[in-house]
This record gives sequence, C-alpha cells and structure tokens, in this order.
Amino acid sequence: MQRTVVLNVVGLTGPLIGEHTPHLSRFAQRRAEIQAVTPALTCSSQATYLTGKLPSEHGIVANGWYFRDLNEIWLWRQSNRLVESEKVWEVARRRDGAFTCANTFWWYAMATSADYTLTPRPLYCADGLKLPDFYACPLELRGELTDRLGAFPLFEFWGPRTSIRSSEWIARAAMELEERFAPTLNLVYLPHLDYVLQRSGPDSDLSKDLREIDGVCGQLLDYFLDRGLRVILLSEYGIMPVSRPVHPNRILRESGYINVKVDLGLEYLDPGSSRAFAVSDHQIAHVYVEDERDLTGVRELFEKTPGVARVLHSGDKRELGLDHPRSGELVLLAEPDSWFTYYFWLDDALAPDYARMVDIHRKPGYDPVELFVDPEIRLPTLKVAGILARKALGFRYTMDLTSLDATLVRGSHGIVTGEPDNTPILVSSEPRLLEGNEIAAVGVRDLILDHIFED
Repeated sequence: MQRTVVLNVVGLTGPLIGEHTPHLSRFAQRRAEIQAVTPALTCSSQATYLTGKLPSEHGIVANGWYFRDLNEIWLWRQSNRLVESEKVWEVARRRDGAFTCANTFWWYAMATSADYTLTPRPLYCADGLKLPDFYACPLELRGELTDRLGAFPLFEFWGPRTSIRSSEWIARAAMELEERFAPTLNLVYLPHLDYVLQRSGPDSDLSKDLREIDGVCGQLLDYFLDRGLRVILLSEYGIMPVSRPVHPNRILRESGYINVKVDLGLEYLDPGSSRAFAVSDHQIAHVYVEDERDLTGVRELFEKTPGVARVLHSGDKRELGLDHPRSGELVLLAEPDSWFTYYFWLDDALAPDYARMVDIHRKPGYDPVELFVDPEIRLPTLKVAGILARKALGFRYTMDLTSLDATLVRGSHGIVTGEPDNTPILVSSEPRLLEGNEIAAVGVRDLILDHIFED
C-alpha cells in the first residue's frame, strides 16, 4: 500500500491559484476539474467523495434536513452512521487488513469505523456556557492534542472571528496524527477560504487570505511529500458572488402554509403543524409538503419567485441524484446571484432568540449571517466586553451579536454552473493516475483507492 493524504482546501478553484499562492501554483501545474455533485455543499460533497455514490444512495441530501420521524430540523449532525453507503476506508480495509484511516475534521467523524478521528465538538455546559473543544477517537487523543497544540480555536473556526488559526490548528493536528500513527490514509479539512469567500465574496481583495491558506498548504505539502506520502489536493465547490437573499419560508408563511409557535413573545417555526416549510442551505432548499394536494400550489408559488432558478419535483430529483426519502417533496435551486435564508418571521421584533446568535444546531436552516457582527451595534467591542464580563463573573449571558440583514452575505454555493469560478479542482502528486482533465465527484473514491493500491 502507498500511504496517501487528501487535503480538502474548501472553496479553492483554478482562478484563485496565482501570484498569491506560490506553493499551490507549483503543485497544481496540472489539475483536473471535478464535476461537482448537486447539491454542492460540504456534507453532500464529502459523502460523495468518500462513497462514490450520489445523495440518492448515501442519503446526505444537504448539510441537514427534516427528520420526519422526530419532527425536528437538524443541521450539522456528526454521526457517520447517517451516511448510508460504504466508505472508502471500509473498502480499503477489505483489500488489506493493515489499512488504517485518520479523519482530520472531515464531516460525520463520530460513531465511525475510521481508526482515528478529530471533529469540532463544543462543550455545552448546564449553566449555558459554550466552550471551545473538539472530539477525538481514541478518546485520550483529545487531552494529548490539547496539551500539544492548545485548545481548538472553535470561535475562529466559525463565526465573526473566523480566521486562518483554525486551519493552522487542523494542519498541525494532521501532522501529529502522522507522527503518532502513520495512517495509510489521512483526510484533512482546511476550511479557511470557504468562510472568507462567503463573507467577503470572490470579487473582493483575497490576497491576504490566499497567502495564508497557501502557507498552510505549503507546509503540509512539504511535510507529507518529504515523508513519502502520495498527496491529493481537492476542493468541494467554488463560491459565487451573491447579492439577492430569497426567503422561502416567508413566502410560504404569507401564503398560509407555515405555522409558528409563540414563546415568551417570540416566534418559532412549528414544522409539525405546518402544511409546507423549507430547510434552506446556501443555494438549495428542501421544501417539505405535508399533503400532496398542496404540491402543485407550492410548486407554482416558487416557480414565479425571483431568484429561484428551478423547482425540482420527483423526476427532476431523480435526474440530479436527489431522490431520497430525506429530501423535500420539492427542492429549490437558486439563481447564481441568489441564496436562500431560513427566515420565517415577518417582523424582526418577533425573531426567535437564536436568530441573533451563532447557533448552528437550533436554527432550522443554514445562516451565513453568523459570519458578521451586527453593524447596527454602535459599540460592538464594548458590548462584547460586557458579555465576557458577565461570563467571567459566572452569570448567564447571550452572545447576541448576529445581524438579521441577509444582504451582508457576499458569497454562496450549492448549485453547479460549470463555470471555472464555480468548479472545484483536484490535483495529485501522481498525475499519471488522473485520466483527462475532468473527474466526476463519484469517481473521487476510486481515485483515492488507486493512490493507495496502485504501484
């Protein structure tokens, strides 16, 4: 077996490689474009890369969905058992019992058959505190890596403070796993560009951020190549400039399909009693329709909505590999300049308490506005200082700094256009294993296996 590392540089596309990325430029002189899966989202893309299957088979139809049996909308679950197809490491282990795999921050890293795993996992304390942390398996790795690397910088992994520090920490952790275990396959997730591009947009000045991620990649390339590993560097999608947020749940509510529950004077989506609602995720939205007699009306409602490029029904979902029971009865695809919010309230004064916080698990949809501090806060530094003082004194507190202005978001992804700025890439230290200048997303799994088992 040939030991292999896969570096997942999220958001990287060919046009971003240039004067600010000398390490990537040297390594990526020959690269292939990946024919991305729909939806072009983190969890769906990674599941396709690792199983060689479409969402219709592996079941990861987005970063989250409506769990019908639980009457709950959940995003960013972490159990690998949600992936319903065989993973690359399971195939490889059948071929050679000595094979081992490390998952360094790729998603669905818990309850997994991989040998070594690391994934973000905050501590949610009984008093309401959220503390930065991560999950590791074997369990003792968590303490050992924290001693070596310091605490995982969770608040710089996601949120308004997102920075290169989280990708740097993950890179160091990947090298620690290599030193300790020398796994046959190491899957390494580097998210920095993804969040920068969503916040600032691909048309902004990215020189600093490109230099930063290039430095991390250069360190990893030198380290793993010097140790004799084969290297695959890939991305999941490209980020498109957006300027138009679309609010599917507000449209459904105004048409009488959505019910809300009022708690302490604030509104909360009640999916169980709603006739139809949307789980929005970047540029796609799964629309769950309780009664099939409402399907035509809901479909026609969105077919005439500006910013909606396409409304997928049964045959359309089958065409794109999204015909899975977890999918909505309808799936919306956005126009390239648009994206979908989860917002369901019609008056910001009635928005739920979590709307103004970074709270990826309670929100019934993805919220990239969490990348911003609300510009309406006159003295944000002073407000943060006051919140942290309450925290230090042991009082309950809420970090209610998130804006409700969806127009702040400048980049998004989820649809596939085929344009270079929107197309993920793949580069290999073994270019002879690449056939042509394109590879289907479902072909990545077998390419990884070729790197491991082909001489």
